[in-house]
Amino acid sequence: MDFHIKYITPDIKLSTYDDKLFKTETVFEFHMLVWFISGETKIIQADQSYLFKTGDIFLIPRNHLATIINYPKDGLPHKAVVMHLTKERLKDFYSNIEVKKENIRKEVKIHRFEKHPLLESCLASLIPYFDMKDTFPETIASLKITEAISILREIDKNIDSVLADFDEPGKIDLIDFMEKNYMFNMSLEKFGYLTGRSLSTFNRDFRKIFQTTPQRWLTQKRLELAYYHLIEKNKKPSDVFMEVGFEDLSHFSFAFKKQYGFAPSLVR
Repeated sequence: MDFHIKYITPDIKLSTYDDKLFKTETVFEFHMLVWFISGETKIIQADQSYLFKTGDIFLIPRNHLATIINYPKDGLPHKAVVMHLTKERLKDFYSNIEVKKENIRKEVKIHRFEKHPLLESCLASLIPYFDMKDTFPETIASLKITEAISILREIDKNIDSVLADFDEPGKIDLIDFMEKNYMFNMSLEKFGYLTGRSLSTFNRDFRKIFQTTPQRWLTQKRLELAYYHLIEKNKKPSDVFMEVGFEDLSHFSFAFKKQYGFAPSLVR
């Protein structure tokens, strides 16, 4: 694995990856504005998948689960400029802007922005700074992030519904959330946080509702989804195990054979 990250500030980075693929399952604590220089990324959420290629610009909202798979492409590494839009910085930005409460909607989708010269030039202007030996001034970094937020608001009139939402996850329906998000290989602490519960409350509520432990239920649901992909979609085990929440192919194959009595490679 050859994965490099260069930071010019804690909130602006250049990531480079030139191995076969890099996969992570995560929930971000802040919004991520991403511009692809090269490579491809597949992002899988509960109800939708996205494929991003060279030149694409998109925003991943905070506090939403996603599986992210990065690929090199056409002999070039996976390379992207990433800007963190933290809650603190956004609160400061919106402190003098009135946003009506009814315009704040809970957005779960990833926002893709059509090619726009202002947004492209803003992000492209960061590239030379990654080669600087001196410390990048925080004042300039703040100006760059403010510029990016201002451009987003100019080209997407609905973006305030995402950027100006500062609420933390509240207690939500556990059945609905888990049925939509079980394929994400998150810690139980994260599942608890996203459903508005402490770990102990999450475990207690889960056992009461599902009559089993979270670990057993998650494994069962992921194997059922894998079986569906193998038999109905004619996919290969190597293409399935990551999408359904398993860390590696050998662990997936062992659990699948234990559940169904035969290896996943025999389904086809």
